[in-house]
Formats: sequence, C-alpha cells, structure tokens
Amino acid sequence: MPSSSILSRRPWLGWLLVVGGLCGAIGAGAVAGAWAVICRNGRCPSIAALEAYVPRQTSKVYAADGRFITELGLERRTLMRLQDIPKHVRDAIVITEDKRFYSHNGIDFIRIFGALARNVKAGSYVQGFSTITMQLARNVFSDRISREKTLLRKIKEGRVATAIEQRYSKDKILELYLNQVYLGNGAYGVETASQRYFGKSVRDVTVAEAAVLAGLLKGPERYNPRRFPDRAIQRRNTVIELMRRAGAVSAADASLAKAYPLQLAERTESGDVAPYFVEWVRQVLEEELGNRLYNEGFKVYTSLDVDIQTAAERALENQLQAIEAGRHGAYKHLTYEAYLARSAEGGERGAANSPYLQGAFVAIDPRSGAVRAMVGGRDFGDSKFNRAVQALRQPGSTFKPIVYAAAIHEGFSPATVVDDSPIAMEQLSGETWTPQNYDLKFQGDLPLRKALYQSRNLPAIRTGMAIGPEAVTSMARRFGLTTPIPPYPSMYIGAADVYPLQMIGTYSVFANLGLRTTPHAIVRVEDSKGDVVWKPKLVREPVLSPEESWLMVSMMKDVVIRGSGARVWSSGFRVPAGGKTGTTNDGADVWFIGYTADLVAGVWMGFDKPQKIKNNAQGGELAAPAWAAFMTEVYRRKPQPPDWPRPDGVIVRQVDAVTGRLANSNCMGNVVTEFFVQGYEPTATCSDPPGPSPFTMDSARARVQRDTSNPFRLPPS
Repeated sequence: MPSSSILSRRPWLGWLLVVGGLCGAIGAGAVAGAWAVICRNGRCPSIAALEAYVPRQTSKVYAADGRFITELGLERRTLMRLQDIPKHVRDAIVITEDKRFYSHNGIDFIRIFGALARNVKAGSYVQGFSTITMQLARNVFSDRISREKTLLRKIKEGRVATAIEQRYSKDKILELYLNQVYLGNGAYGVETASQRYFGKSVRDVTVAEAAVLAGLLKGPERYNPRRFPDRAIQRRNTVIELMRRAGAVSAADASLAKAYPLQLAERTESGDVAPYFVEWVRQVLEEELGNRLYNEGFKVYTSLDVDIQTAAERALENQLQAIEAGRHGAYKHLTYEAYLARSAEGGERGAANSPYLQGAFVAIDPRSGAVRAMVGGRDFGDSKFNRAVQALRQPGSTFKPIVYAAAIHEGFSPATVVDDSPIAMEQLSGETWTPQNYDLKFQGDLPLRKALYQSRNLPAIRTGMAIGPEAVTSMARRFGLTTPIPPYPSMYIGAADVYPLQMIGTYSVFANLGLRTTPHAIVRVEDSKGDVVWKPKLVREPVLSPEESWLMVSMMKDVVIRGSGARVWSSGFRVPAGGKTGTTNDGADVWFIGYTADLVAGVWMGFDKPQKIKNNAQGGELAAPAWAAFMTEVYRRKPQPPDWPRPDGVIVRQVDAVTGRLANSNCMGNVVTEFFVQGYEPTATCSDPPGPSPFTMDSARARVQRDTSNPFRLPPS
C-alpha cells in the first residue's frame, strides 16, 4: 500500500514522522526553535508553578476506634517520600515505563525512533514514547496541556519535561510521579493504590504486588485486578520478566513472584461503611472547611462505632423485611425485593420518593452526644436522601414525654390524676376536632404514669392544655427541637413535624438525668502535621433537675415493661431502659425511641410519600422489635450500664391509685408506691374533701410557686 494512503488513513503517523524527522534531521537547535514559537506568550506551562505544587489529597475519615472508613476528595491520594517506597516498586515502574529514565534529559530520543519503527510496522499506534518526566508534565499541568494525541501537545510536554529536568533531581521527579500517577479504582499514587488493592502500605508490598501496580500504568481500567484478574496476572508476569531481564530481580525470585497468587484486600470503597453517616459528615465539613476538605488531606476522626452501625443496619433491615413479608399482618405495598427485581428488568431506579417502605435509625452516646450509628434509608445507591437528618416527619406519641416532662417541671407528679374522656374542640375552620385513643376507648380518671405507658391521647392533650402551649413549646426547644411547633392542641400528641435526628437526640435529657447533649458526628479534624484544624463545640445544657428527670425515667421504664413498648421486655431485653412508642393517626409513621444510661437509639419507619403502612400500624408492634434486636446485639458485646440511682430529692409515698392522694384505711382503690419530688408530694388523703382539679392554669402556677428557689423550674407566666 502506498505510504500516502497509509498517512491519509492514519494521520497520527504524520506527526510521529514529523517528530522523528525533526529530531534526527534538523537537530536539537531546530526543536528549541519550534518550542520558542509554540510556547511564546506563556502558551506552555511554567514550571515555576511546580515549586508550590502540592498534589490534591483526599481527607481520610476514621471511626471512633481508629478504623479507616472512607476518603473524601476528588483524587484519592496519600503522599509518600521516595525513600519510603521500596526499591523493587521503583524498579518495576521505571523499568516498565521509562527504562532510560536516569540517562535522558526528559525526552528519550532512542525511544522515539523505536516507537516510530514499531508503529509503522504494525500500521497502527501500538507504542508511545512519553517518558516519566513527560507524563509528570502532562498530569501536573493537565489544565494547560491537552490530553489529545496531537503534535502540539507532544511538543509542549517535551518543552516542560526538559525544563523540569533542568531544575529537579531525578529522585525528586520520580517521587512526584509516583505520588500523582493514576492507578485505577479511583486511586492516585502508589500508596493509595496499594491500600486499595492490597489493604497495606506500599512499604510492605511484595515483588509480585509491585509488578501489579506497575502493570496498571499501561491501562488502569484494562488491567484492574478486581475486574479482570486474569489480565492483571498476565500483565504482572510480563513486568516481572522485564525486571528479570534488567537485573532488578534474580531468576529464582522472578519465578517465585510469577507463581504468587493474586491476593486482594476486601473492598473499602467510599460508601461501603455507613454511607448516610459519611455523607452527613461530608456536608458538615464542607460547610466548615469548604474546598480545603477535598484537597488538603485532612484526617477526620468521627464518633462512628462500626460494630454498632452494623447492628443498627441489620436490625432495621430485618424488621422491614419482616413487615413486608406479612409477619405483622397483611402488607399490600411494593416490597423492596420486588422493586429491585423490577429495576433489574429495566425499571427506573432512584426516584425522588422511594416507592418501598423506608426506615431510619440513629444511635447516640447521651453523655457526649456522639452519634454511634446512623442509617438514613435502605439503599444509599438508590436514594441518597438521608431520612435521619433531612426528613420532616410527625413524631406521634414519642413527643408525649416532652409534654409530661413539662408537666413534671410545672409541679405535676406521676400520681397526678388525668381525665381520659372524650373531648371536642372547635377549630378555626369551623370543624370540630374530636381526637381519639388508638383503641377508640376511654378510661376516665387515671394517673399520669399510666396515661404515659399506655400512650393515651386524651390525657396528653389535657395535660398540655393545663400547662399551656408556651410551656410545652419552651420545653421542646430546651430539649433540642428547632422545627416549628404550631400552638394547636394536636401539638401535644406529636402533630408537628420534626427531624428524626433531633427527636431521637431529645431523649438524651432522660438518659443523662436532666442534661441535654447535641448530636454530633465529628470529634476533630487534623491536618497533615497533626494539628487540629477544627472541632465542634460540644453542648451540655441542663434542662430538667435530676429529680424531675428520674421521675420521667421511672415512668418511661413502664413503657417497655408493661406499656405500649412491652415487646421490648417480652423479647428478653432486661437492661435498665426507658422509651416511648410513636404512631401517627393515619398509620404513616411508626417510631420507637429508647435509652439506657449510655446509649440512646431511635427507629422510624414509613414511606417517603406518607401513606398508611398497614392496617392498625403501631410503633410498639412494628418499630420496637427493631430497637430490641439492636440493643440486644449491642449489649452482647459491651458491658451493661447500671440502673439510674434515685436522687436524694425523690421521696416515696403510698398513694391511692384512683385519686393520687395519700393512702389510708379509707382508700377504696388499689394502694401503690409512687415517687415524688420532695416538696411536691400530695398532702391530702383519701378521706379529705375533693380539691380543685390540677388541670387549670391557676392550679398549675400555684404548684410551681411552692418552690420558687428551684433554678430548674420555669417562672410563672
């Protein structure tokens, strides 16, 4: 075939011939002249920028115990000094990529003619001639040097490469190259690649593993050992043979290395561990540090406990599958498995609102506010919307403990009698609001304790109305809720939307006997020198007195022992714990939030687009089992915390269960033991004439005014 025909079909041969002819016939002086023309007016990158060049490094994210979680950044890279990179790693790469690296001045003219001859003979582009220095120039100045295969690009690369060689030593050039070269799988530099593929530092890789890394330079995706292990082994063995021929390894060592099995580390890709938690951390850090997060190689130490995270994911998913399988009654919606099957057959994934049942789970150390686990949904790949942090959902009856805490704070007690009878209230719309209990029944007078553990709606509404919406809203704010709480009577039974993370975090007040801690995920951020760049300000604020909190804990223990959350107790979980179930009126949201002295955890389940989960959906039936399974697994691994000690300011009295008055021989009902904040115990007995109802603002204020010296009590309004 005539040469003109070849050139017309393969234009790349033209510029290759030009380069060869230019170098051979015209000489170095002509090349320098070409550079002067092409690079005039700053058209070629200046290597002065290389003086300040620092390769972009990812920020490494670590769990509470120091385990690596993931990386945050545009290029995953960890810098290494050349002396810390083993000689066999350096040899493998130099011999493979640029065997005359230590003898040329940036351009390997011998290689140019060799590549020209091979490419002409093959009739296609089978060999390039870029040196390590030229590759460094291309990668470091990628914004100024096009990656297209053009003569102009090659001339620019050569110009910058020779300038680099004039200013830097060979060892410095090689160090820069080994730290910035792309080796597939999102890894930049030999250290990150070694960690990604082999789970260890490049300091510790074998000759065979070094050859795998060097082999990737020919085609990071084509020879990716995770996707194409056979290709990777074949290429590895080729590199080992080149090393043997160059005398870098003995024949015996080469044979041993070729027989070495390909042993890859378990995947540690970004997103594999706690993806919703990691994304929350990323958002917080981006707000605080901006783009520095992605370039400066910070070390981010978080509060995540990987074992607790795994337990949370397992407990939530197992229970969601149980619901979908109909183990808690007929389930008529699309299941997650059916959704995946439909997607595999060509159905669309990643809808704004997932059509299958979703869930969220958060576990917090109440003593510090450290988030130990976070699940924001069932499938991060399908939906990155974090329901634990971003979703606004009605908390239902999980809000009632805040109402009752405000009442205790105002002077009520667990023995205060509450009216569980029908109520009708005129609304601004002209309609009448007639709230119901979940069982559509009414029990008449009953103590506050029983009203809480049985989760009766009418007593909660009347209690809230007695102390007033301002007192409840103020208490909710002190507990840590920031979302709007409209002052309607439905607020007392959890009709105002909340963020699950905040709602779950409020229960730290009970676990800490009065102190609120703010949930946080980040312990500290360090730079490459180990200096602390940023750390969150921890919040520990008193909300209730220890005595008031202990009364609430006492009442909430009954929820899990004999109340709406009794499935926790019946499951065999016996660690001292309190909690509360939650269900919205339409059955679209189910909750269980509970706590021990050292762990607060909460579960939410529902659809992204609110709809009834199933007939008679209840938090105690659907959400509480997931919480119990989680806590049971956690406390198999860690010591159980002690029960909460009773404060000295809490006293014990025998009272009539019907009236809440001190018991005597005239009591007609059951006599029970009850607890009171000292100074707020009942003084009337069963024999005394009936007094005023506690459910008026005047009587509530009078009770508060009995002890104006208590700094935890709200001033009368």
